[in-house]
Amino acid sequence: MVASKTLSNGVRVVVKQMEGLLSVTMGVLVGTGAAFETDAEDGISHFIEHMQFKGTEKRTAFEISDAFDAIGAQTNAFTGKDMTCYYCKSTSDHAREAFALLADLFLNSTFPEEEMAREKGVVLEEINMGEDTPEDLCLDLLARAAFGNENYGRTILGPAKNVKRFTREDIFRYKAERYCPQNIVVSFAGNIGIDEATELAEEQFGGMPSAPFRARPKQVAMRTDNLFKRKSIEQAHFAFAFPSVPRDDRRVPAVQVMNAVLGGGLSSRLFKRVREELGLAYSVYSYTSHYEETGVLAVYAGVNPAKAEDAAAATVSVIEELRRDGLGEEEFLRGREQLKAGNIFSQENTSSQMLIYGKQMLYRNELYDFERRMEEISSLTRGDVMREIEALDLSRAAVASVGKLPRPITVR
Repeated sequence: MVASKTLSNGVRVVVKQMEGLLSVTMGVLVGTGAAFETDAEDGISHFIEHMQFKGTEKRTAFEISDAFDAIGAQTNAFTGKDMTCYYCKSTSDHAREAFALLADLFLNSTFPEEEMAREKGVVLEEINMGEDTPEDLCLDLLARAAFGNENYGRTILGPAKNVKRFTREDIFRYKAERYCPQNIVVSFAGNIGIDEATELAEEQFGGMPSAPFRARPKQVAMRTDNLFKRKSIEQAHFAFAFPSVPRDDRRVPAVQVMNAVLGGGLSSRLFKRVREELGLAYSVYSYTSHYEETGVLAVYAGVNPAKAEDAAAATVSVIEELRRDGLGEEEFLRGREQLKAGNIFSQENTSSQMLIYGKQMLYRNELYDFERRMEEISSLTRGDVMREIEALDLSRAAVASVGKLPRPITVR
């Protein structure tokens, strides 16, 4: 059973009741992230996400974590390109207490100066860790190659120089503009009644003051840059990004089946050719990202530097062969079944359901329709997927590479 409600102040609430379980996941989603930041704000969405846990009017940072642990609840948060999510998971009998704690840290954080100083050190170490994680570094570089230095090209963590100078005033200014009721969705999924969940949301978020919300338009144009970072590491890493469709496009399921065929699993063409047949990579895969204005299909591989150009050539040849020869009916059906199964599996996970229903409400202001989603996938034809394969144009690819290489990896 699914229901939604909009509180008088504009906060949207969505509830997916999943009977027969013993737990519930509760989330608060905010429509903001790296893509909405200015140069001066770059990294602030992520920094605020950290700071929300560092003390409220009633609890210190340690008291917040202790209170969650005392009822066996798990809590965390993450920042994306266009969304920030705070969530907790608890047993159903502790849902009220867990949600009260989540609401407290979300609504009543005080951002103490001493905690800010400490957390800046934590985030700076997170930035350093990213620099020492070449796969992440390569994919961040790929985003910049595809989108430039703004919107979806920004890193979520931001530059260290920004983190060092963020102030409490910066946080309050950004939150006043972006953490507005109309830009917030509260999502419940699990063994919790519709009435109980909406009552909890009204109780905790109904008193949030209304505030004018102004959308920040993004100027998004995809690029074909080739970015390279020389780094003294054992492996070389490269990635390609192809323009794809935005999240509301009816072609999204076809793109996702194409992704499954190309590099989405152990039977994918990239895995079989680059890893199993040629032995050129341990990790090679593709994935899709769909945003409001556009989308990306990306391919990644981590390889021996001496074999990086061979691996890149093999990757390009797989893409060219897929475009030239197409895919067979059996391959198409296997990819479609993989996509179906992934959607079905997510139906059995409260955290996945909280996020799926929350994002649908946040992005589209509507309830997620699982049956319609399955119908869209089931109605796909091989021709639908072939049209997306034919759109894979190497001349429109952005490229990134990281490692001890004599020159950047190219696709042309």
